[in-house]
Amino acid sequence: MSKALFLDRDGTLILDKVYLADPAGVELLPGAADGLTLARTRGYRLFLFTNQSGIGRGLHTMEDTLRVNARMEELIGLPRPVFAGICIAPEAPDQPVVYRKPSPRFILEMIAQHALDPAQCWMVGDSAADINAGLAANIRVAAVRTGKVDPQTLPEVAAHKVPVFETIGEFAATLA
Repeated sequence: MSKALFLDRDGTLILDKVYLADPAGVELLPGAADGLTLARTRGYRLFLFTNQSGIGRGLHTMEDTLRVNARMEELIGLPRPVFAGICIAPEAPDQPVVYRKPSPRFILEMIAQHALDPAQCWMVGDSAADINAGLAANIRVAAVRTGKVDPQTLPEVAAHKVPVFETIGEFAATLA
């Protein structure tokens, strides 16, 4: 069985620019490229798990999001495909949930599809939705301080003793 990282996009890998639809606006966060490179060298498969409610709200399209993701992958600089699987959850908060975090559905599907060991999988993100998706999937969870909210203020962090890192690079340095 393999090990994996499930990674949030906005506020974890790239600067969170609400409803980002233009690839020219993609800015990698410090440590993102180095952290993903290190995780890969340590045998982790990478999965992208991103809520994109702007699609469900009609503010941008799935194609816009795919172009933003492609630009992010280009900036990360790893051989493609960077991610073994990508989930773009397009639901707006008032729409029925299929994949929108905190739903663990994508994580659970990828664990089954890729024969991943849940004990060696992590969900890494900057929000309560990210943390709760990982907890609901019964995998390990880590938070990064690169988003809009300090994860130390989230009740889930204290209640579940979620480790908090300054960047994804700092987190990756702790992986075995």
